[in-house]
Amino acid sequence: MAAAACLAASIAAAPAWAQSKTLTISWWGFNGDKLDEYIIKPFKEKCGCEIVFETGNNADRLNKIKIRGGEGVDVAYFTDAYSQIGIAGGLFQPVDKAKLPNLAGIYDMAKAPQGDFGPAYTIGRVGVIYDSAKVKTPITSWNDLWKEDFKSQLSLPGITTTAGPMAVMIAGAHAGVDPFADSDAAFKAVEELKPNVVKNYNTGSELVNLFSTGEITTAVAQDFTLAQIQAAVPTAVWADLSDGAIATLNTVNIPKGAANVELAHEFINFILSPEVQQKTAENGVDAPVVTSVKLTPEQAKLWTYGADMIASLKPVDYEKLNAAKTDWVDRWNEVFGM
Repeated sequence: MAAAACLAASIAAAPAWAQSKTLTISWWGFNGDKLDEYIIKPFKEKCGCEIVFETGNNADRLNKIKIRGGEGVDVAYFTDAYSQIGIAGGLFQPVDKAKLPNLAGIYDMAKAPQGDFGPAYTIGRVGVIYDSAKVKTPITSWNDLWKEDFKSQLSLPGITTTAGPMAVMIAGAHAGVDPFADSDAAFKAVEELKPNVVKNYNTGSELVNLFSTGEITTAVAQDFTLAQIQAAVPTAVWADLSDGAIATLNTVNIPKGAANVELAHEFINFILSPEVQQKTAENGVDAPVVTSVKLTPEQAKLWTYGADMIASLKPVDYEKLNAAKTDWVDRWNEVFGM
Protein backbone atom coordinates (compact mmCIF):
# COMPACT_ATOMS: atom_id res chain seq x y z
CA MET A 1 0.00 0.00 0.00
CA ALA A 2 2.84 2.36 0.86
CA ALA A 3 4.53 1.63 -2.47
CA ALA A 4 1.29 2.20 -4.33
CA ALA A 5 0.79 5.50 -2.53
CA CYS A 6 4.30 6.63 -3.45
CA LEU A 7 3.74 5.65 -7.09
CA ALA A 8 0.45 7.52 -7.23
CA ALA A 9 2.10 10.61 -5.70
CA SER A 10 4.92 10.51 -8.23
CA ILE A 11 2.49 10.20 -11.14
CA ALA A 12 0.42 13.09 -9.82
CA ALA A 13 3.53 15.24 -9.42
CA ALA A 14 4.96 14.48 -12.86
CA PRO A 15 2.84 16.92 -14.91
CA ALA A 16 3.62 19.81 -12.56
CA TRP A 17 7.35 19.01 -12.68
CA ALA A 18 7.30 18.82 -16.47
CA GLN A 19 5.52 22.16 -16.72
CA SER A 20 8.03 23.85 -14.42
CA LYS A 21 10.87 22.48 -16.58
CA THR A 22 9.66 23.83 -19.91
CA LEU A 23 11.51 26.83 -21.31
CA THR A 24 9.65 28.98 -23.81
CA ILE A 25 11.86 30.98 -26.19
CA SER A 26 10.80 33.83 -28.48
CA TRP A 27 13.17 34.15 -31.45
CA TRP A 28 13.36 34.47 -35.23
CA GLY A 29 13.91 30.81 -36.07
CA PHE A 30 16.67 31.43 -38.64
CA ASN A 31 19.36 28.75 -38.99
CA GLY A 32 17.00 26.30 -37.31
CA ASP A 33 19.03 23.13 -37.92
CA LYS A 34 22.27 24.68 -36.67
CA LEU A 35 20.61 26.26 -33.64
CA ASP A 36 19.08 22.90 -32.79
CA GLU A 37 22.46 21.14 -33.09
CA TYR A 38 24.66 23.63 -31.26
CA ILE A 39 22.28 25.21 -28.74
CA ILE A 40 18.93 23.48 -28.21
CA LYS A 41 19.94 19.81 -28.01
CA PRO A 42 22.98 20.44 -25.78
CA PHE A 43 20.99 22.68 -23.44
CA LYS A 44 18.13 20.17 -23.17
CA GLU A 45 20.64 17.50 -22.19
CA LYS A 46 22.14 19.83 -19.62
CA CYS A 47 18.91 21.04 -18.02
CA GLY A 48 16.70 17.99 -18.48
CA CYS A 49 13.98 20.34 -19.70
CA GLU A 50 11.70 20.76 -22.67
CA ILE A 51 11.96 23.78 -24.97
CA VAL A 52 9.17 25.33 -27.01
CA PHE A 53 9.34 28.29 -29.37
CA GLU A 54 7.46 31.36 -30.47
CA THR A 55 8.83 32.51 -33.81
CA GLY A 56 8.36 35.55 -36.03
CA ASN A 57 9.83 38.96 -36.77
CA ASN A 58 10.80 41.49 -34.10
CA ALA A 59 7.66 43.60 -34.27
CA ASP A 60 5.17 40.73 -34.21
CA ARG A 61 6.84 38.90 -31.35
CA LEU A 62 7.27 42.01 -29.23
CA ASN A 63 3.63 42.89 -29.79
CA LYS A 64 2.57 39.43 -28.57
CA ILE A 65 4.55 39.91 -25.37
CA LYS A 66 2.97 43.34 -24.94
CA ILE A 67 -0.57 42.00 -25.44
CA ARG A 68 0.11 39.34 -22.80
CA GLY A 69 1.48 41.89 -20.35
CA GLY A 70 5.00 40.45 -20.40
CA GLU A 71 3.89 36.84 -20.01
CA GLY A 72 4.00 33.76 -22.22
CA VAL A 73 7.75 33.39 -22.86
CA ASP A 74 10.81 32.98 -20.65
CA VAL A 75 13.58 34.17 -22.97
CA ALA A 76 13.21 36.75 -25.75
CA TYR A 77 15.67 37.38 -28.59
CA PHE A 78 15.46 40.85 -30.19
CA THR A 79 17.60 43.32 -32.07
CA ASP A 80 18.72 46.14 -29.80
CA ALA A 81 16.24 48.61 -31.32
CA TYR A 82 13.31 46.39 -30.38
CA SER A 83 14.63 45.32 -26.99
CA GLN A 84 14.90 49.03 -26.14
CA ILE A 85 11.21 49.43 -27.05
CA GLY A 86 10.41 46.51 -24.76
CA ILE A 87 12.45 47.99 -21.93
CA ALA A 88 10.78 51.37 -22.34
CA GLY A 89 7.39 49.61 -22.26
CA GLY A 90 8.20 47.78 -19.04
CA LEU A 91 8.04 44.35 -20.69
CA PHE A 92 11.39 42.99 -19.50
CA GLN A 93 12.92 42.44 -16.08
CA PRO A 94 16.52 43.20 -15.10
CA VAL A 95 18.81 40.19 -15.24
CA ASP A 96 20.62 38.91 -12.15
CA LYS A 97 24.27 39.22 -13.15
CA ALA A 98 25.30 36.89 -10.32
CA LYS A 99 23.50 34.12 -12.20
CA LEU A 100 25.37 34.90 -15.43
CA PRO A 101 29.03 34.17 -14.62
CA ASN A 102 29.88 33.94 -18.32
CA LEU A 103 29.28 37.71 -18.62
CA ALA A 104 32.83 38.15 -17.33
CA GLY A 105 34.23 36.66 -20.53
CA ILE A 106 32.42 38.77 -23.13
CA TYR A 107 33.23 42.14 -24.69
CA ASP A 108 32.25 45.19 -22.64
CA MET A 109 29.97 46.43 -25.42
CA ALA A 110 27.88 43.26 -25.05
CA LYS A 111 27.72 43.01 -21.24
CA ALA A 112 25.06 45.60 -20.48
CA PRO A 113 24.16 47.44 -23.68
CA GLN A 114 20.85 48.64 -22.24
CA GLY A 115 21.53 49.04 -18.54
CA ASP A 116 20.41 46.32 -16.14
CA PHE A 117 18.67 44.29 -18.80
CA GLY A 118 19.79 41.44 -21.03
CA PRO A 119 23.23 41.15 -22.66
CA ALA A 120 24.05 40.92 -26.35
CA TYR A 121 24.93 37.43 -27.54
CA THR A 122 26.25 38.61 -30.94
CA ILE A 123 27.51 41.87 -32.47
CA GLY A 124 27.14 42.97 -36.07
CA ARG A 125 27.91 46.04 -38.19
CA VAL A 126 26.27 48.44 -40.56
CA GLY A 127 28.79 49.56 -43.15
CA VAL A 128 29.38 49.76 -46.89
CA ILE A 129 29.56 46.92 -49.41
CA TYR A 130 30.80 47.65 -52.92
CA ASP A 131 31.76 45.83 -56.11
CA SER A 132 35.52 46.24 -56.33
CA ALA A 133 35.46 45.35 -60.05
CA LYS A 134 33.41 48.46 -60.78
CA VAL A 135 34.47 50.84 -58.00
CA LYS A 136 38.13 51.37 -58.83
CA THR A 137 39.01 53.60 -55.87
CA PRO A 138 38.41 51.82 -52.55
CA ILE A 139 35.77 53.37 -50.30
CA THR A 140 37.44 54.43 -47.06
CA SER A 141 34.92 56.80 -45.47
CA TRP A 142 31.17 57.28 -45.18
CA ASN A 143 31.74 60.65 -46.85
CA ASP A 144 32.76 58.90 -50.07
CA LEU A 145 29.11 58.02 -50.69
CA TRP A 146 28.38 61.66 -51.55
CA LYS A 147 30.92 61.73 -54.40
CA GLU A 148 29.59 62.31 -57.91
CA ASP A 149 31.38 59.09 -58.90
CA PHE A 150 28.50 57.18 -57.31
CA LYS A 151 25.68 58.90 -59.18
CA SER A 152 22.86 56.34 -59.72
CA GLN A 153 25.00 53.56 -58.23
CA LEU A 154 23.99 53.45 -54.56
CA SER A 155 21.29 51.61 -52.62
CA LEU A 156 20.22 52.57 -49.11
CA PRO A 157 18.25 50.45 -46.66
CA GLY A 158 14.60 51.40 -46.30
CA ILE A 159 14.00 53.68 -43.34
CA THR A 160 11.86 51.09 -41.52
CA THR A 161 14.57 48.39 -41.67
CA THR A 162 17.13 47.86 -38.91
CA ALA A 163 19.84 49.71 -40.83
CA GLY A 164 17.59 52.42 -42.29
CA PRO A 165 17.84 54.97 -39.46
CA MET A 166 21.62 54.58 -39.53
CA ALA A 167 21.60 56.26 -42.95
CA VAL A 168 20.21 59.38 -41.26
CA MET A 169 22.91 59.16 -38.59
CA ILE A 170 25.54 58.88 -41.33
CA ALA A 171 24.07 61.90 -43.10
CA GLY A 172 24.19 63.86 -39.86
CA ALA A 173 27.86 63.00 -39.40
CA HIS A 174 28.52 64.05 -43.01
CA ALA A 175 26.87 67.39 -42.26
CA GLY A 176 28.83 67.73 -39.02
CA VAL A 177 25.74 67.69 -36.76
CA ASP A 178 24.04 65.49 -34.20
CA PRO A 179 21.07 64.14 -36.21
CA PHE A 180 18.95 63.87 -33.08
CA ALA A 181 19.50 67.55 -32.27
CA ASP A 182 19.51 68.92 -35.81
CA SER A 183 17.44 66.71 -38.10
CA ASP A 184 17.06 69.55 -40.62
CA ALA A 185 20.78 69.52 -41.42
CA ALA A 186 20.84 65.71 -41.44
CA PHE A 187 18.00 65.50 -43.94
CA LYS A 188 19.54 68.20 -46.09
CA ALA A 189 22.51 65.86 -46.40
CA VAL A 190 20.12 62.99 -47.24
CA GLU A 191 18.68 65.12 -50.06
CA GLU A 192 22.21 65.84 -51.32
CA LEU A 193 22.83 62.08 -51.42
CA LYS A 194 19.62 61.34 -53.33
CA PRO A 195 21.11 61.68 -56.90
CA ASN A 196 23.41 58.76 -56.09
CA VAL A 197 20.57 56.54 -54.83
CA VAL A 198 19.01 54.06 -57.25
CA LYS A 199 16.63 52.46 -54.79
CA ASN A 200 15.86 51.85 -51.13
CA TYR A 201 15.89 48.09 -50.43
CA ASN A 202 13.90 46.34 -47.70
CA THR A 203 15.22 42.76 -47.69
CA GLY A 204 18.56 41.04 -48.07
CA SER A 205 17.37 39.16 -51.15
CA GLU A 206 16.37 42.43 -52.78
CA LEU A 207 19.83 43.84 -52.14
CA VAL A 208 21.51 40.74 -53.58
CA ASN A 209 19.40 41.11 -56.72
CA LEU A 210 20.37 44.78 -57.11
CA PHE A 211 24.06 43.83 -57.02
CA SER A 212 23.75 40.75 -59.22
CA THR A 213 21.84 42.59 -61.97
CA GLY A 214 24.37 45.42 -61.95
CA GLU A 215 21.80 48.05 -60.98
CA ILE A 216 24.06 49.19 -58.16
CA THR A 217 27.74 49.01 -57.31
CA THR A 218 27.52 50.13 -53.68
CA ALA A 219 25.19 49.82 -50.69
CA VAL A 220 24.85 50.67 -47.03
CA ALA A 221 24.17 47.29 -45.45
CA GLN A 222 24.47 44.99 -42.47
CA ASP A 223 27.40 42.60 -42.55
CA PHE A 224 25.27 39.44 -42.52
CA THR A 225 24.32 40.20 -46.14
CA LEU A 226 27.93 40.07 -47.36
CA ALA A 227 28.13 36.29 -47.84
CA GLN A 228 24.94 36.23 -49.93
CA ILE A 229 26.14 39.15 -52.05
CA GLN A 230 29.58 37.63 -52.59
CA ALA A 231 27.96 34.36 -53.69
CA ALA A 232 26.27 36.34 -56.47
CA VAL A 233 29.05 38.89 -57.07
CA PRO A 234 32.44 37.46 -55.98
CA THR A 235 34.15 40.84 -56.39
CA ALA A 236 31.94 42.46 -53.71
CA VAL A 237 33.92 43.59 -50.65
CA TRP A 238 33.33 45.16 -47.26
CA ALA A 239 34.70 48.70 -47.04
CA ASP A 240 37.32 49.46 -44.40
CA LEU A 241 35.95 52.78 -43.12
CA SER A 242 38.32 55.10 -41.29
CA ASP A 243 35.35 56.70 -39.51
CA GLY A 244 34.04 53.36 -38.30
CA ALA A 245 31.09 51.07 -38.97
CA ILE A 246 27.99 51.25 -36.75
CA ALA A 247 27.34 48.55 -34.16
CA THR A 248 24.22 46.40 -34.22
CA LEU A 249 23.54 44.03 -31.35
CA ASN A 250 21.17 41.13 -30.87
CA THR A 251 20.09 40.88 -27.26
CA VAL A 252 18.45 38.25 -25.09
CA ASN A 253 16.05 39.31 -22.32
CA ILE A 254 13.73 37.82 -19.71
CA PRO A 255 10.14 39.13 -19.94
CA LYS A 256 8.67 40.41 -16.70
CA GLY A 257 6.07 37.63 -16.56
CA ALA A 258 8.43 34.74 -17.33
CA ALA A 259 7.33 31.51 -15.66
CA ASN A 260 10.85 30.05 -15.41
CA VAL A 261 13.24 32.84 -14.44
CA GLU A 262 15.93 30.55 -13.04
CA LEU A 263 15.94 28.40 -16.15
CA ALA A 264 16.00 31.53 -18.31
CA HIS A 265 19.17 32.73 -16.56
CA GLU A 266 20.69 29.27 -17.01
CA PHE A 267 19.95 29.39 -20.74
CA ILE A 268 21.40 32.89 -21.21
CA ASN A 269 24.54 31.89 -19.37
CA PHE A 270 24.76 28.77 -21.56
CA ILE A 271 24.65 30.69 -24.87
CA LEU A 272 27.39 33.00 -23.55
CA SER A 273 29.71 30.11 -22.75
CA PRO A 274 33.01 29.92 -24.66
CA GLU A 275 32.13 26.45 -25.94
CA VAL A 276 28.77 27.45 -27.44
CA GLN A 277 30.07 30.72 -28.84
CA GLN A 278 33.01 28.91 -30.47
CA LYS A 279 30.69 26.36 -32.09
CA THR A 280 28.14 28.88 -33.36
CA ALA A 281 30.83 31.22 -34.71
CA GLU A 282 32.88 28.61 -36.56
CA ASN A 283 29.75 27.02 -38.03
CA GLY A 284 28.27 30.20 -39.47
CA VAL A 285 25.50 30.93 -36.96
CA ASP A 286 26.50 34.15 -35.17
CA ALA A 287 29.48 36.40 -34.56
CA PRO A 288 30.98 35.74 -31.12
CA VAL A 289 30.93 38.10 -28.14
CA VAL A 290 33.17 35.87 -25.99
CA THR A 291 36.68 37.31 -26.08
CA SER A 292 38.41 33.91 -25.95
CA VAL A 293 36.83 32.58 -29.17
CA LYS A 294 39.51 31.93 -31.80
CA LEU A 295 38.61 31.78 -35.48
CA THR A 296 40.67 31.14 -38.58
CA PRO A 297 40.86 34.00 -41.12
CA GLU A 298 38.44 32.07 -43.33
CA GLN A 299 35.94 31.62 -40.47
CA ALA A 300 36.30 35.22 -39.32
CA LYS A 301 36.09 37.02 -42.65
CA LEU A 302 32.31 37.53 -42.59
CA TRP A 303 31.98 38.29 -38.89
CA THR A 304 32.33 41.28 -36.63
CA TYR A 305 35.21 39.65 -34.82
CA GLY A 306 38.13 40.63 -32.63
CA ALA A 307 38.88 43.30 -30.06
CA ASP A 308 40.18 45.88 -32.55
CA MET A 309 37.18 45.64 -34.84
CA ILE A 310 34.67 45.80 -31.99
CA ALA A 311 36.48 48.76 -30.43
CA SER A 312 36.17 50.64 -33.73
CA LEU A 313 32.38 50.36 -33.88
CA LYS A 314 30.07 53.29 -33.21
CA PRO A 315 27.32 52.48 -30.71
CA VAL A 316 23.72 53.63 -31.22
CA ASP A 317 21.64 55.44 -28.58
CA TYR A 318 18.34 53.66 -29.13
CA GLU A 319 16.44 55.77 -26.65
CA LYS A 320 17.12 58.79 -28.86
CA LEU A 321 16.69 56.87 -32.09
CA ASN A 322 13.34 55.34 -31.15
CA ALA A 323 12.08 58.75 -30.03
CA ALA A 324 13.11 60.31 -33.37
CA LYS A 325 12.10 57.46 -35.66
CA THR A 326 8.50 58.46 -36.45
CA ASP A 327 9.59 61.91 -37.60
CA TRP A 328 12.53 60.45 -39.51
CA VAL A 329 10.27 58.00 -41.36
CA ASP A 330 7.99 60.83 -42.48
CA ARG A 331 10.88 63.02 -43.61
CA TRP A 332 12.63 60.15 -45.36
CA ASN A 333 9.48 59.33 -47.31
CA GLU A 334 9.18 62.96 -48.36
CA VAL A 335 12.74 62.93 -49.72
CA PHE A 336 12.33 59.68 -51.65
CA GLY A 337 8.70 60.21 -52.68
CA MET A 338 7.36 57.16 -50.89
